[in-house]
Amino acid sequence: MLVDRRDRRPILLANARIMDPSRDLDLAGDLLLADGIVREAKRGIGAAGVPEGTEVVDCRGKIVAPGLIDMRAFVGEPGAEGRETIASASQAAAAGGVTTIVCQPDTEPAIDDPTIVDFIMRRARDTGIVNVQVMAALTKGLKGEEMTEIGLLKASGAVGFSDGARSVTDAQVMRRALTYARDFDALIVHHTEDPDLTGEGVMNEGEFAARLGLIGAPKAAETVVLERDMRLVALTEGRYHAASVTCTDSLEVLKRAKDAGLGVTASASINHLALNEIDVGAYRTFFKLTPPLRNEEDRRALVDALQSGLIDVVMSDHNPQDVEVKRLPFAEAAPGAIGIETMLPAALRLTHSGELKLMTVLKALSTRPAELLGLPGGSLRPGAPADVVVIDPDVPWILDRDELKSKCRNTPFDEARMQGRAVRTIVAGRTVYEYV
Repeated sequence: MLVDRRDRRPILLANARIMDPSRDLDLAGDLLLADGIVREAKRGIGAAGVPEGTEVVDCRGKIVAPGLIDMRAFVGEPGAEGRETIASASQAAAAGGVTTIVCQPDTEPAIDDPTIVDFIMRRARDTGIVNVQVMAALTKGLKGEEMTEIGLLKASGAVGFSDGARSVTDAQVMRRALTYARDFDALIVHHTEDPDLTGEGVMNEGEFAARLGLIGAPKAAETVVLERDMRLVALTEGRYHAASVTCTDSLEVLKRAKDAGLGVTASASINHLALNEIDVGAYRTFFKLTPPLRNEEDRRALVDALQSGLIDVVMSDHNPQDVEVKRLPFAEAAPGAIGIETMLPAALRLTHSGELKLMTVLKALSTRPAELLGLPGGSLRPGAPADVVVIDPDVPWILDRDELKSKCRNTPFDEARMQGRAVRTIVAGRTVYEYV
């Protein structure tokens, strides 16, 4: 349930397993939050040693970690409020343990002007219950032809630059953007998918697509753009983040770039880590994504890359779509799935199966996004913002899409059996969500 955000009492999260990926801390103890910041995290603080009026929460059997930071989420304002609003997205985020969402620029109009950045930040202050950050457009109108005023946009509050789900196909434009962004220490986040190679492909190219009679999109559509971008990063020395890597070939390109010392990082979506192309099944449109779900070999390679640190960030790639554009033949349906609220439970599936260590998951969901975007969260160090998630790692539940907070219901995890979820979300020291 959502709770009263006006409650400013200090909070003591007692008897918890405290996990802070920013310093590889994993201990049994208490966490004290007061005045919007973390006061201390240690064994045996106890109710007697806290300010009068402190709310004491018994977290026995639960994990306390930094609030999650979702680096890639579509929020409909401005122009697509029917799909999602800042209010509904932030409620979904709170229910999923996400304390910061980074909204994408492919709105209408695109977020390519400081006035639009200011509009979103004002709307977030008025209607949001979690932190909302802005990823501004890399090119004007998302057309890939002329770069935006990166310096002005960053000064207005943008934390990074992307063309959302579009690739900049013009290498000269990308080179100029990387060069210009370098002078402002700005991060470019690029969706690597060549639209000409993808063509009319609607799922991963291969045997399964052929069996379904669907046109496939080759993995090379991703890898070719990523390879080009690595060359441009070497040329310009700009900061670069691959928005969503999905296949083994791309991981090889990424590893070569990192081994060469280039300033490159990458994300993988929770969908590509937890699902594969077989989940498309009998033309299930909620599994139609861009980039498409890959085969099981690629999925396992992504998981291994996350565990090794080759992949830096896990994000939701939250993309709400109306029922009208999903209830169509697979080839005609719009791509995308919601994911803010299910990102943590789906990630916990991977820890329960033994595929990933829990600290690795929490680091990719909180500490690394904060570091890359220059945000103050992602840590439980004293003085850090009191943005915290309390996780019950073992509670069993079945996902009912009608109970989700997002305005749209296009989740690939409908009726999935889950184990573990966020049971309390705290933003700036105030509880904004509690699961009962």
